[in-house]
Amino acid sequence: MQGEGWTEVRQQKFKGQPQLVLAFGGRALMEDEKYFEEIRSMYPTAHIIECSTAGEISDTRVSDNSIALAALWFEKTQLSFAETEVAVADESYAAGKKLADALPKENLIHAMVFSDGLRVNGTPLVKGLNDGLPPNVSVTGGLVGDGADFKKTVVGLDHVAQEGKIVLAGFYGDSLKVGYGSLGGWDPFGVERTITKSKGNVLYELDGKPALELYKSYLGDQAKGLPNTGLLFPLSLKLNDPQQPEVVRTILAVNEKDQSMTFAGDMPEGTKATLMKANFERLIDGASDAGGMSIEPLGSEKADLAILISCIGRKLVLKERIEEEIEAVQSAIGTQAAIVGFYSYGELCPTAPTEKQCRLHNQTMTITTFREV
Repeated sequence: MQGEGWTEVRQQKFKGQPQLVLAFGGRALMEDEKYFEEIRSMYPTAHIIECSTAGEISDTRVSDNSIALAALWFEKTQLSFAETEVAVADESYAAGKKLADALPKENLIHAMVFSDGLRVNGTPLVKGLNDGLPPNVSVTGGLVGDGADFKKTVVGLDHVAQEGKIVLAGFYGDSLKVGYGSLGGWDPFGVERTITKSKGNVLYELDGKPALELYKSYLGDQAKGLPNTGLLFPLSLKLNDPQQPEVVRTILAVNEKDQSMTFAGDMPEGTKATLMKANFERLIDGASDAGGMSIEPLGSEKADLAILISCIGRKLVLKERIEEEIEAVQSAIGTQAAIVGFYSYGELCPTAPTEKQCRLHNQTMTITTFREV
């Protein structure tokens, strides 16, 4: 839906009433009770998850300030939901643990999380979820967006979307096959530096120098557009944990007063950090490879549904070519799969299709695929 009303992208008859509706849209639309009530009137018995975005994905189209709607009906799979709220980033771990504890655990196979993208620190949120859920339960999802404004993000479960909310959806039963994949496609440039002062997801110093001052020296004229232009130059971190590969972190805010930068996840002191820049073809190839990864667990079966969560930084880089990454995913997973999703401030997914433990990613295309058998 974009201004003039609803347009049906893909039609499929249900044998019953949809149990879940996903609504991904521009923040103003998600905060407007009129649209929530309209969706509720169309699907009166379904649970509705609303998320603000930095762009909406429907089939292979990408739009802004619209609503991408997916109504999902499961024949054999059971669902359960939980919602909580955070006021500040320091509450992120407790919020993740609370959500995980709220879901019944018997026969739980997968969970999807949709989180406020500005108040929440994705790293402790993920840790709380991992600590609270059984080790055999995989988790995917994202930190929702607010276009390129970075002012306010909103999420809602069965109500108009609100700031500070986090929703967790649980999927139950052996009949549901779930796959996932997450890849980037950015190239390093500049020298490797060490994080010498930080607190949580706030970075103060690199190599003993003010982080924002140093970052601006790399960006040159583009520094005037921070934090937006920072999305074009994320930081790659070499975590001290040998079990984890390098991760990419994207900027959410800058503070001129103390020359700090706030990122979507933790920036641990002592960690090596390198600036990254975009490579068009590698971004598209990364999306395609993530699609291939996401269908590996489905075996010979094809995906019925793919939920795509891609980073706003990719959207700003690819610009008019943005739909190429969606088309690349479709080529990898097949045209039979319904595609819906959004552009985010952070993506949540295990680092490999064979792993279960969720990680926070930035600047990736992250895909979750579903099929009932």
